[in-house]
Amino acid sequence: MDDLDFNWHTENAVSPLINVSGTMTGLGASVVAPEIIAATAAAMENFVSIHEAQAQASEVITELTGAEAGFLTASASAGITLSVAACMTGLDPARAEALPDDTGARNQVVVQAGHLCGYGAPVAQGVALSGARVRPVGQSTLCMDHQIEGALGEATAAGLFVVSHHVVHYGQCPLTRFAELCHAADVPVIVDAASEYDLRGFLDAGADLVIYSGHKFLGGPTAGIVAGRRDLVRAAYLQNIGIGRGMKIGKESIFGAIAALRAWQRRDHAAHRAREAEALEIWQRALSGIDGVTALVVPDPTGNPLDRLQVDIDVATFGVGAGTVARALGERRPAIIVRNHEVELGYFQLDPCNLKPGQAEAVAKALQEVLSAPGQLSAREGDIEIARNGSITAYMQWGAA
Repeated sequence: MDDLDFNWHTENAVSPLINVSGTMTGLGASVVAPEIIAATAAAMENFVSIHEAQAQASEVITELTGAEAGFLTASASAGITLSVAACMTGLDPARAEALPDDTGARNQVVVQAGHLCGYGAPVAQGVALSGARVRPVGQSTLCMDHQIEGALGEATAAGLFVVSHHVVHYGQCPLTRFAELCHAADVPVIVDAASEYDLRGFLDAGADLVIYSGHKFLGGPTAGIVAGRRDLVRAAYLQNIGIGRGMKIGKESIFGAIAALRAWQRRDHAAHRAREAEALEIWQRALSGIDGVTALVVPDPTGNPLDRLQVDIDVATFGVGAGTVARALGERRPAIIVRNHEVELGYFQLDPCNLKPGQAEAVAKALQEVLSAPGQLSAREGDIEIARNGSITAYMQWGAA
């Protein structure tokens, strides 16, 4: 791996790594293209009316999504909070300033229990930051129409639908039906689609507001995109005079996000996917013939046009489990960071969406070196817990003496 360029890491005194985990915030989300970097940097040298910049962003957002309006905020997580707040206050600045203490009578958000996941923070907390209260409906593995209908009432400000690989993928009410039930009760629908390719389908399915990440698949600077009904988008934008102040976005990220949206329009998606498929083939060949290791190409669980390589480890045959292998790959230099959020089920995944030139081959070499010598691997207490506990360990250790 000596031929790979990690000069930036060396110059900035940070550990070199190869991201085969995906568009993860904790790894910096995505690699940004040169034209997006240029647009971001150019904005930093100039003053601009943020309202005018946001109006430009709205034009591009509406063009790509089919929404009536849109704006940019600090992150998709911020977008959840601002969207919920919008459904409580409307375009009343006094009510916006009163949040989160005084929410008014319509202050509940209906969410299917199976959608109350974590994405680095609890979805429910994103709602609660506005002052609203989450009203879970159904059970984690089953949500029926009558349960949703029974939860909707005069106190309901919005229904929240979460699209994520973290949610329960069976027994849930689909978006089209969820929107029908909410709209019958005059309740707007918010969709959290942070990591989704589809910029139009959720609005077409009945959503009133949809939230995307600007720095995941779109490959822009850190930003959240809120798109949808003009009245609700305007009300969400209004929250910048109140709780949204701490979620504001700067000029550089606005113009960088606009450039990222334009780049998405021009992107050769078929060619990009072909490169991803080539990486999967390279990795699958590297793992063939290793006893106790099975590598299968699997589709994205939310329907994104993206496949990953799932590496199943049979502990009885291989000798150690998937958690140990994932940890060993992460301890290399450069570190190979795999997708390990389901490692307790006996597998990890390799995501090809953020590869730089030469990295697919470097990952294949690392896989062969680690997995071809299982006798050199030894399980450690906490191999699975480290993955299961996510980023908490790193947060707890950060800044310690």
